[in-house]
Amino acid sequence: MTAASPTLAPSPLPDERKALLARVVEGLDGASLWWLSGYAAGLAQGHSAPHLALLQGLPQPSAAAQAGQRLTVIYGSQTGNAKRTAEKLAQDAEAAGLAVRLLRADTYPQRELASERLLYIVISTQGEGDPPDDAIGLVEYIAGKRAPKLPELKYAVLGLGDSSYADFCGIGRRLDARLAELGGKRLFPAGEADLDIDTVAGPWREQALGHARELLKAAAAPLATVTPLRPAATAPAWSHDKPFAAELLLNQRISGRDFKGSRFQQYGAASKDVRHFELSLEGSGLHYEPGDALGVRHRNPASLVDAVLQTLELDGDASVAEAGDTLPLREWLAARRELTKLSRPFLAHHAAQSRADELNALLAPDRNPELAALLNSHQLVDVLRRWPAGWDAQALVAALRPLTPRLYSIASSRKRVGEEVHLTVDVLGYEAFGHAHTGAASGFLAALEEGATAPVYIEANERFRVPADASRDIIMVGPGTGVAPFRGFVQERAESGASGRNWLLFGAQHFNRDFLYQTEWQDALRNGELHKLDLAFSRDQADKIYVQDRLRQQGREVYDWLQNGAHFYVCGAIAMGKDVHAALQDVISRHGGLDADGAAEYLTRLQSEGRYSRDVY
Repeated sequence: MTAASPTLAPSPLPDERKALLARVVEGLDGASLWWLSGYAAGLAQGHSAPHLALLQGLPQPSAAAQAGQRLTVIYGSQTGNAKRTAEKLAQDAEAAGLAVRLLRADTYPQRELASERLLYIVISTQGEGDPPDDAIGLVEYIAGKRAPKLPELKYAVLGLGDSSYADFCGIGRRLDARLAELGGKRLFPAGEADLDIDTVAGPWREQALGHARELLKAAAAPLATVTPLRPAATAPAWSHDKPFAAELLLNQRISGRDFKGSRFQQYGAASKDVRHFELSLEGSGLHYEPGDALGVRHRNPASLVDAVLQTLELDGDASVAEAGDTLPLREWLAARRELTKLSRPFLAHHAAQSRADELNALLAPDRNPELAALLNSHQLVDVLRRWPAGWDAQALVAALRPLTPRLYSIASSRKRVGEEVHLTVDVLGYEAFGHAHTGAASGFLAALEEGATAPVYIEANERFRVPADASRDIIMVGPGTGVAPFRGFVQERAESGASGRNWLLFGAQHFNRDFLYQTEWQDALRNGELHKLDLAFSRDQADKIYVQDRLRQQGREVYDWLQNGAHFYVCGAIAMGKDVHAALQDVISRHGGLDADGAAEYLTRLQSEGRYSRDVY
């Protein structure tokens, strides 16, 4: 039986307001619309709505009643996985007829936590147990003294992580424990999803939906009839699961070698191989903004696949059936399984297979630092060589993690390059344990000939954007390949006529070899697209100088820019991001006359205002 469609209340908005609203929501994605609906609902709580209530024939519910009749889903996401997982859960709940709201962690009104009755949190772990940037404020609030007691809350947590890190899903576990400590009732154990996310996230979502149905089935009649502001967005043609074959237009090395002497044109050995890639998105319909990332679905190097097969003495042509697919073992290893990033579960399997006491001991909870060192320094083949064990093809494929795409910060603005996307990639190559090693995705890209194609998709990063107010100044800290998004930022601001100033702090080891996009930055300074450039080449003098040192040296001006509304951005390695954060806190403390707590609160406020954004990895 099909339920009759409800009679919709006429809009109380005048025509000019309707037109304005249509302009506001135009182009917004699902998460933004969910946030907007929550924001409007929060504003409405302070106002009575007798006309709407009468039209719907419903009494006006209190805020507490609203909280008791709805599910709140919060996500904290660094690379988009937690966001996608939370969106699936919210969509399933809505399809089941439940009242649900979906919020990014930094848009969640913290004052509402005390009145929540049903809360699901989906959160990724960044690095060694840190929260993603968009969840820092909420995590600190829940962990801090101001967090309310939650005796009426029912909750569940799904952690997303990477078991190549020792503190796997650490932030999810800590949030789960803290909510229980505050009096919340855990509905079921926290989920801990590895890079093959859906093997854990899928069952977790089903369990979460079942509990939500049970708890909300006796809720009162719907609070209101919601009229969609626009039809539901169709799925993009190209995505994480269905990438676009982008033609490679340019593969250019942009790192150099030290010039040793003019007589024989002598150069030193190259210490780095940094490439600038240009790919065509023509005909794809894909769009991106500066700050977004390009996902690349790569293949593992043939040399690495051969090394694994030779070490285990396995036949690459052997047929293996797994998860509904049947492929030769060589193809599983080349295109479907991680070979360069280890995981704790695989190490546990291998320790049992090899009967290696040393390896088994490293898996003990009190050996996390040593395990982290192993995970950071060894690839799969290194472990296979160091602790020999017998593996058959089927067991190996089942034990290894699925191959996941790699994300690269986009180094261009569509306003300048049109239907192209540019990348800045450090091609990993090094010697270890007596053998040559290479990066899987960076090596895949570096080996591509111009005219070949790479499977790609766009991964949006809504928290890493140029200011909407083009008059705002920006400070960009991007050492090494972390400079990539800021090339796009400067292009975007120049092409859109932004009046705000642009300040870049760039760092690398050597001026001669590593000054990425040197001529572009010099041209940008000359033509007014870049207003200030500070450089830190750490190995060109006796005392090492890093970008965080330049920040401290320029502290007075940095603080003045921030006080006048500037936005501050950081991109690059996690360790560098922590050093820059500490330096920035020192700058604020010194020049703002604040103690450590006051400076930390200042930075938290900048983050909550969207004026301090990081893209660290």
